[in-house]
Amino acid sequence: MLSILYGFLITLVAYLLAKPCNQKVPQIPVIVFGMCFVLLLLYFFGIPYETYVAQTNPLFNQLLGYVTVALAIPLAAMRYDDLPLKAILGILFFASLSAVALPMGLAYALHMSSADIMAFATRAVTTPIAINIATLLEAPIQLAVLIVILSGVVGAAFSPLILRHINDERASGLALGLAAHAIGTAQAWQRGSVAGRYAAFGMAVNAVFTAVWLPTFILYLQKM
Repeated sequence: MLSILYGFLITLVAYLLAKPCNQKVPQIPVIVFGMCFVLLLLYFFGIPYETYVAQTNPLFNQLLGYVTVALAIPLAAMRYDDLPLKAILGILFFASLSAVALPMGLAYALHMSSADIMAFATRAVTTPIAINIATLLEAPIQLAVLIVILSGVVGAAFSPLILRHINDERASGLALGLAAHAIGTAQAWQRGSVAGRYAAFGMAVNAVFTAVWLPTFILYLQKM
């Protein structure tokens, strides 16, 4: 129990140090600064990274599930009466399909193993659901988590440049939620409450949709 507390405190201190850095350089997400500070603290205290992961993974994997469920709070504040349903469904289908096919195609072109290719299939969803999908597909969970986090970091980091001419908060929020998951959603909240809600909506709906069709489709192909 004490070792888990130490791991939690290291993570908390890293986050508190990362917040002011993100305020000075908002183009870099908090999680990037946080990861750097975690590594520096582990090096300073002489704690092996494997020990830190073994101590904190059970706790933070559990908390990730709670955070995902908590997305219902901003979704409840959204207005759905003027939501363009057909356009949203089309965007959702295209985003989910392309976010799975393109990374898997790249992994296949690089002659990666079948298990690693399955890990790239999880890029479309946020971390807690990616872990479950990776488990179902027997893909390396750590690789799947790394892919999801890196895609979120890259998407959030380049979002100010890509979305600089997009003035509609609904469009920018939806794009961030679909492309950059939880990190993109956090970035969307910095743009405004409307963007944040639409980012949470896009991330949540895309995660549910992908979590249903992707394992079903892959497992069906494996049985053929």
